[in-house]
Amino acid sequence: MGIRPPTGVPSLSRRSRILIVLAAIGGVLLAVGPRLIDTYVDWLWFGEVGYRNVFTTVLLSRLVLFLVVGAVVGLIIFGALLMAYRTRPDFAPTNPQDPVARYRSSVNSRLRLFAIGIPVALGAMAGLVAQGNWTTVQLFLNRQEFGVADPEFGLDVGFYAFSLPFYELVLNWLFVAVVMAFVLNLVTHYIYGGLRLDNTDRALSNAARIQLAVLAGTFVLLKAVAYWFDRYALLSSGRKEPTFTGAGFTDINAVLPAKLILLAIAVICALAFFAAIVLRDMRIPALAAGLLLLSSVLVGAVWPLLMEQFSVRPNAVERESPYIERNIAATRDAYGINPERIDYIDYSGVGTQELTESPADITTIQNIRLLDPNILSRTFTQQQQLKNFFGFPDQLNVDRYEIDGELRDYIVSVRELNPPQLAANQRDWINQHTVYTHGNGFVAAPANRVNAAVRDAESSDSGYPIYAVSDITSQERDNQIIPVEQPRIYYGELIAQMDPDYAIVGHSEGATAREYDTDTQRYTYTGEGGVAIGNWPNRLAFFAKYSQRNILFSDVIGPDSKILFKRDPRDRVEAVAPWLVPDSRTYPAVVDGRIVWVVDAYTTLDNYPYAQRSTLDALVQDSLTEDALRPLPPKEVSYIRNAVKATVDAYDGSVKLYEWDEEDPVLKAWMGVFPDTVLPNEEISDELRAHFRYPEDLFKVQREMLSKYHVDEPIEFFTNNAFWSVPSDPTVETGRPDQPPYYVLIGDPETGAPSFQLTSPMVGFNRELLASHISVSSDPATYGQFTIRQLPTDTQTQGPQQAQNSMTSDTRVASDRTLLERSNRLHYGNLLTLPVGNGGILYVEPLYTERNVTGNTAFPQLARVMVSYRGEDGRIRIGYDSTLAGALGQVFGAETAGIATAPGGDVTRSETAAEAGDEIEGGLPVDPDAIGEDDAESPLPPPPPPVSDAPEDVVAELDAALANLRTAQQSGNFSDFGSALERLDRAVAAYQEAQAN
Repeated sequence: MGIRPPTGVPSLSRRSRILIVLAAIGGVLLAVGPRLIDTYVDWLWFGEVGYRNVFTTVLLSRLVLFLVVGAVVGLIIFGALLMAYRTRPDFAPTNPQDPVARYRSSVNSRLRLFAIGIPVALGAMAGLVAQGNWTTVQLFLNRQEFGVADPEFGLDVGFYAFSLPFYELVLNWLFVAVVMAFVLNLVTHYIYGGLRLDNTDRALSNAARIQLAVLAGTFVLLKAVAYWFDRYALLSSGRKEPTFTGAGFTDINAVLPAKLILLAIAVICALAFFAAIVLRDMRIPALAAGLLLLSSVLVGAVWPLLMEQFSVRPNAVERESPYIERNIAATRDAYGINPERIDYIDYSGVGTQELTESPADITTIQNIRLLDPNILSRTFTQQQQLKNFFGFPDQLNVDRYEIDGELRDYIVSVRELNPPQLAANQRDWINQHTVYTHGNGFVAAPANRVNAAVRDAESSDSGYPIYAVSDITSQERDNQIIPVEQPRIYYGELIAQMDPDYAIVGHSEGATAREYDTDTQRYTYTGEGGVAIGNWPNRLAFFAKYSQRNILFSDVIGPDSKILFKRDPRDRVEAVAPWLVPDSRTYPAVVDGRIVWVVDAYTTLDNYPYAQRSTLDALVQDSLTEDALRPLPPKEVSYIRNAVKATVDAYDGSVKLYEWDEEDPVLKAWMGVFPDTVLPNEEISDELRAHFRYPEDLFKVQREMLSKYHVDEPIEFFTNNAFWSVPSDPTVETGRPDQPPYYVLIGDPETGAPSFQLTSPMVGFNRELLASHISVSSDPATYGQFTIRQLPTDTQTQGPQQAQNSMTSDTRVASDRTLLERSNRLHYGNLLTLPVGNGGILYVEPLYTERNVTGNTAFPQLARVMVSYRGEDGRIRIGYDSTLAGALGQVFGAETAGIATAPGGDVTRSETAAEAGDEIEGGLPVDPDAIGEDDAESPLPPPPPPVSDAPEDVVAELDAALANLRTAQQSGNFSDFGSALERLDRAVAAYQEAQAN
């Protein structure tokens, strides 16, 4: 006897129904409301910056993909449910112990809810997940050709970049839909008796058999299609990593045929499942499924494993060589390190020419950068902060400007508002968001100069940058070294640290100005940036976004008020171009009298066939990445291009994207998705182009690839013998992180003119000896051209770590450090590796001191300069002095020291400063007497007298050396003190030799 189903559902009272409806509405608002508010705010923001087409394109792409995938998945599921319900048995078996009966009753009582609700819910979930793949769909619709064919199938790389991911996406969602349809069809047949699993009554209805067979056959047929596309995915195989990426011998000769065999078996299995529509014997599809499973194990796994173990590994070099060649060629192309972009130069590592004989070397010496942008942030802050709430980022930047017809590199930054430094009484809502709204001023300092040389450990007014400041307090704008018409900074890296990040500006006409400019001046923002907040709909929207009631009730906000938000330059570029990966470093530049942030941005792929695959964050790690405000994401890449140069105006926040790599197919595809968002290369002004730098992150990625992929021969590549390594940073005592690259101005070998280069030394694989020197040009005419100076494999040229050890272990340096450390903390500046002397390597490292005092009043000052050079005689000479000229003079002689004190050399006032008198506007006072010829040139100390072998002469020389040391110690001149120590060392050695004889 069957169980009688319930006759109805208990009805709810009117009050209960109202409460349920209100609760449902409240739940929906809580879930969807914040998203709707964010969408409206984004709509306003994109309209402000002029990129609303990006917003609408992304929104419509997501919406269409949500609807299409949701509809397809939902309809497939609905069809499976409908067919199972309509072909259910007329009379379901009744059994008192049947556990399904009550579920059948529940389904029957809510049939429409289950029949429509389940497909809609699952379709909506699928659509929500799928809409995140809008980039894959758009790239497929706007796909481009690379003009490069893969070496295995002969297909254009564009197929792998744009088409293959789309086909795989479609297959994945069809798999999902068919699997869910199969499961739900099976459950429906079970509930309605089409499938019975009782111990005494096991049966499968004819309709259930046909429908399940069709769904299973469709799944297997889709698997056959997947096997076809899996062949192409092999070209990005990671089987041979870390040796190389891409299909190897086993992949091509075992896995690839296995895919075709499995494809054929899958088609046969699918036909077997479809045959069950006619045949009632289910053993045929069962055997087919078993065959497919067994084949996937034996053919797809065991066969390749046996080939790898017994054929490839014993003969790896011969077997893998052709595929390593493919990997080398593809990686060079994918990472932009093709041979046509690189000039390889054989370099001895030993200087064979006087530096004064080469115009290029003279230019290099004159422009040696002594100021380290990664150390001087606190110096800039202490000397140029003006107010506690202003500041500079931890890492400053290097850029170049042409002043009086001469190209010079500068340490540059802007004086930003630094929200964390606001005092407690400055942190109320009015002050934070309506008064302290902007920074003020562009600050630059010549990279190869300081105001005066530090002569003793107690010096407190020397060794500091010579500032050129352009801010609102500048008296004569026409006489600014770097003229800036609008020095106010409303958008920047530091100011965006305001939590939450927004400022309300531009008050009503006639109202009193509120924004802090100076102690005696207030300002009202007049720029084009910002979203209007004077109307009530927008006020309500931002009140809801920031949960701040003052936005609603404050009288500060008037009809003309605007709200500035999303103020980090990288955030703005990333928002208007979500398909780009911004560089972790942005830098300010003065272009046409305005301060703009320059942001390098990359297009990437993760499936370039045969190209080496790595993660961005791992490729760029060095001693500076831990302090980066915005490090690169852990994004896997096998292709990268600096496709776009972007600028963000520091005053009005306007964003401009410029096409930089005009040959990049990925950029062309995205320009098809978002037409008119990227400006053509021709619209880049000459002044802006002159400030473009080769991006550091891209260079780090490329030097990491060049450490392996400079090798041409597969056999050498396989053995790792010719590989290079990025040297560890010698200025960091713990952890041994990689040394970052450095921007320098060096002389062009052909013209002798200064060339702005990004450089990095490379050492041998797991060694410390120098193997090569890589530099890439940032000059407009030769931008992106690499120069790699390769040293012989048996070279004994010191690498950066060894050079650092040699310099710091020198007796003069060691003794001077002891004296300096009594009252100072020492900081080693960037160790520059400079190719000079027709084969030589000059190492230059500044040494900074910082007084040991409590509080934040101490800041670094340039105290000493160390140099190291290996001459033609093979000797390594160390120079150490308070000036670069003095240190160079100890190594090369007074003539080279004179080069360093020529215009462009160190410790020399600029012409502008000299004309201005004893004080540079906005900087430290400069004492003309402290920068005289004697100080600048630091003449060489007189050589010690020769020591004869006579015992009395040896003892006399020892006494004279001791007296000379005491005199030098009393004089306070550390250069003389170091020379006296050297003389004492020689005298002691002579005395010990005389005693031994």
